[in-house]
Amino acid sequence: MSEVKEQEYTGSNCIEVQYYFEEETQLMDALVQNKCEYELLALIKEVALRFGLSIHIETAPLAAKGFRWRFKVALRKDNKTGDLAVSIATAALVAAIASPLSAQTGEEVRKLIEELIATPEFDRFTDEKTQTLVEKRVQQMLASCTNLGASNILKKRRSNFFELLSRYPRINRVQLMAVNEAGSKTILEKTITRLQFPQQILTSDVLDPEVTDNVEIEIISPVLKKSNYKWVGIYNGKARTFTMLSKEFKKLVQSGKVQFKNGSVINCQIAVHKKINSEGAERITGITIDRVNHYYDNDKPVETNEGKKQKKQPEQGPIQQLALFG
Repeated sequence: MSEVKEQEYTGSNCIEVQYYFEEETQLMDALVQNKCEYELLALIKEVALRFGLSIHIETAPLAAKGFRWRFKVALRKDNKTGDLAVSIATAALVAAIASPLSAQTGEEVRKLIEELIATPEFDRFTDEKTQTLVEKRVQQMLASCTNLGASNILKKRRSNFFELLSRYPRINRVQLMAVNEAGSKTILEKTITRLQFPQQILTSDVLDPEVTDNVEIEIISPVLKKSNYKWVGIYNGKARTFTMLSKEFKKLVQSGKVQFKNGSVINCQIAVHKKINSEGAERITGITIDRVNHYYDNDKPVETNEGKKQKKQPEQGPIQQLALFG
C-alpha cells in the first residue's frame, strides 16, 4: 500500500483564471469574457503543441469573489508520464502568459521546469523503466523551450488577451494559477496588474525582415525604366515579385549597360518582410533586393561596385575587436 501512495501525484492539471474588478461584482461582460477565453484556449493549445502533447481541455466555472473559472488539461492518451507532462505544461503556460514581451520567455520557462523537477515529487518513481521515461520526457520539454520563446502565435495570442483586458476598464488585475483539480495545491501563481498589461501587448504586427545573402534569382520581368513597378523573378522555384532597392543596379539597367535575356540570373542580398495576423500566423508582405552582388553576362559573373565593396569589408577578428577597447 505504501508503494501505491508513493506513486500518487498531486501536481497541477488545471489552469485557473481570476479577474479582479474595481468595484464589488461577480459580473463580467460576456463578449469580453468569451473572447478572453478563446485566446487562453489558443495559448494552451500552442504550449501543448510546442511540448509535443496531444491534449483535451474541459472548463468549469467557480463561485468566488470576482470572476473565476478553471481549465482542466489532460492528455488524450494516458501514459506513465502523463500527469508530470501536464503539470509542467500548465505551470509553463502560466509563466509564459505572465512574462512581459521584454523577457526571454523560453529561458524563463526552462528555469521553471528545472525548479519543478528538483522538487521531491518529481523524483518519486521507484520503477527504473518509468524513471527513464520521465527523464526522457523532461529533456524533450526542456528542449522545446527554445521553440516556445520563438512562437509568434504565443506572443500574438498573449497580446490579444491583454489588449482585451486593457480595453475593459472594470478589471484592475488578473491572476493565473497552475493548480490541482481539487484546488488544494498551487504549483505556480502569477498576478498581472492593469499597469503591467501594456508590457504584454505588441505595439506592431510587423516582424524583423529575414535577410539572406548570395541568393540566385532568375529574372522573368525586369523593370527597364524609372517607375514603382515590381520586378518578377524565380526564387526557391516559385515566381515572386521583388522591389529593387539597389540604385546602382537600377542605373545599370536603365542605361542599357545590363541587358536581360531568357534565363538571366542575378546574385543578390534580399530581405523578406513579414507581418503576423490576429492568430499569430506569418504572412509575407514583400521581398526587397537590397544589394546586387553580381549579374551574369554570357554565363560569366560580373561584379557590381556594391558587390565588390561588400567583399572588401573585413570581418572583425580578435585583434580588431581588441582594438575597439584600446
